[in-house]
Amino acid sequence: MRAYLFPGQGSQAVGMGKALADASATARAVFEEVDEALGQHLFRLMAEGPEDDLTLTENAQPAIMANAIATLRVLEQDGGVRLADKADFVAGHSLGEYTALCAAGALDLSTTARLLKLRGQTMQAAVPVGVGAMAALLGLDYEAAREVADAAAQGEVCTAANDNAPGQVVVSGHRTAVERALDIAKEKGARRAILLPVSAPFHCSLMQPAADAMAEALGGADLRAPLVPLYANVTAAPVADPNEIRRLLVEQVTGMVRWRESVLAMEAAGVHEFVEFGGKVLGPMVKRIAADAQVASVVSMDDIEALAKSF
Repeated sequence: MRAYLFPGQGSQAVGMGKALADASATARAVFEEVDEALGQHLFRLMAEGPEDDLTLTENAQPAIMANAIATLRVLEQDGGVRLADKADFVAGHSLGEYTALCAAGALDLSTTARLLKLRGQTMQAAVPVGVGAMAALLGLDYEAAREVADAAAQGEVCTAANDNAPGQVVVSGHRTAVERALDIAKEKGARRAILLPVSAPFHCSLMQPAADAMAEALGGADLRAPLVPLYANVTAAPVADPNEIRRLLVEQVTGMVRWRESVLAMEAAGVHEFVEFGGKVLGPMVKRIAADAQVASVVSMDDIEALAKSF
């Protein structure tokens, strides 16, 4: 069995998508549709920068999605390899869930772009810059990291936000609490504990205003059943019902990304091959979680051609 995976924030880079667009009219059409949906020259920003503007959450989220969907569409339309024929499940890390739903036909491309633009804007606006923070605790398992977050909170918000892989947990919340977590984690034996270069504290209760905005937006969005089930971040379980998907996408804004558990659950369901589209971030995580899994990262035309031949 096979799962298609889609990366989250942090996988953006100036130049992303440019070589693909140069090589494929299919890819160009994806970027043009996203630009039109958003009323901005997002692809130009992806191709040329500046990096600071691309890194802004409201730009990075639709850009990462567009790059991954372009990669998939080239495989499907130019390579003749349809997702419904080759994938048993889809999954995405944080914003990557929207990409996964677009890939599986649950959301159209323009709707996905607009939802992610709004998601980025509302997540950034939920907490004043400097008030929140996120930190990676490396070398601690999830339970130890959760204990660190609980001890650091001291009346503020500090919670596990991403359970990415064994020994890689991210905490999120008020900046002062997250800074306390750095010291506590080191005392508990963390190999490293470092603040992350993010502009807001994602996946914690401080994001509730963004969750409310997304609930309203998703309530009016045309969201259909995906061609294959989605493994949801907040449950680490498959879901295909559109109303349940809507609810989980809202919950995901403040909830933890249970990526490690999601990969383990997919492996237990019989998935042995994981293909990441538009990034090379999730593949290494999967190998740390499921050592025997086959992993491919598909970014370039060469990657797409190699994957098409492997099927």
